[in-house]
Amino acid sequence: MPPEQRERAILDAAVALARQNGIAGLTVRTVAAAAGVTPALVAHYRPSMDAFVADVFGTIVGAEREEVMAAGRVAQGLRERITRIVEMLLDGDRDDVTLIWVQAWAAGARNDELAARVRTEMDRWQQDLEAVVAEGVAAGEISAAHAEGAAWLLLATVDGMNAHSLVKWAPEDRAGLARRTVAAVLG
Repeated sequence: MPPEQRERAILDAAVALARQNGIAGLTVRTVAAAAGVTPALVAHYRPSMDAFVADVFGTIVGAEREEVMAAGRVAQGLRERITRIVEMLLDGDRDDVTLIWVQAWAAGARNDELAARVRTEMDRWQQDLEAVVAEGVAAGEISAAHAEGAAWLLLATVDGMNAHSLVKWAPEDRAGLARRTVAAVLG
């Protein structure tokens, strides 16, 4: 297998493993077993496990952000777009990604490369949501006064509710919560 394909196969195996079990269990050995290669080959392509875990994290959460934001773009108007985005993030279909986020926040305290990637991905979410809210302000759907902290409040709600859901402590009607949250945040 050409080196580029081998490296991609190792990354894909690590992503699949992380989506099943979270990033906490990613080691040279577990990734090698998942990829069907030797640990030495994983170490050859990915000499820093801290950097590799950060890449796996970024690959997974970046794909989620792109998917969710694309789905939000098909809705019409600010409230519809934001509601669609928040509903998707709270619907429980992404609990595997939620576990990855929570583990990354915790592991980032000891892994500087992961911490940097977590901050980058959080900033990307913030920027994407701020852009949606700014479009709503430009269209006159929300006042600038209400828009200032809207993206931060939405992210905090989504992050908190998703973290709660990992221990099965969340409202039964998460879609209803999403709609009420959007209504409260957007005024």
